Amino acid sequence: MARSLAWKIIRRLVRWRFLGIRFISTEALATWLTQPNPPVLLDVRDAEEFAVSHLPNAHHAPTLDAVRHLPIETNTPIVAYCSVGYRSAQFVQQLQDAGFSQAMNLEGSIFQWANEGRSLVRDRQPVQAVHPYAAVWKVLLHPSVQQEMGDRSRKL
Repeated sequence: MARSLAWKIIRRLVRWRFLGIRFISTEALATWLTQPNPPVLLDVRDAEEFAVSHLPNAHHAPTLDAVRHLPIETNTPIVAYCSVGYRSAQFVQQLQDAGFSQAMNLEGSIFQWANEGRSLVRDRQPVQAVHPYAAVWKVLLHPSVQQEMGDRSRKL
């Protein structure tokens, strides 16, 4: 119950804070990824987080400079994600400002994706763990997908 309430608050906060960007649900993205011409997936988390797991075929691109090194046209559909959607919403705003008109944010990001039991990979192999980003955010992950990070996770 507490996790559900926390998610509602976070989703509303992110949507309120980033009114000018587009969002896509995890369900809609999962469907789109099975269709011809799927979007480019950008994981904007830190390298340590990406190394634990990420969405299949996602590019690690935590900066605009990293995106510019990818073969992506400015009109290419892009879906960015982070842990819960705040950092990726900031990044989508930067992408839009840089001319990437089809950039959107994955609502709930990798935490929601993992909580729904959707595919995650590490070194192209299936995994069921997600970096918690920081100890305080770990409560948003279902216990079955929490990666134990010990002192390596950020403490807020």
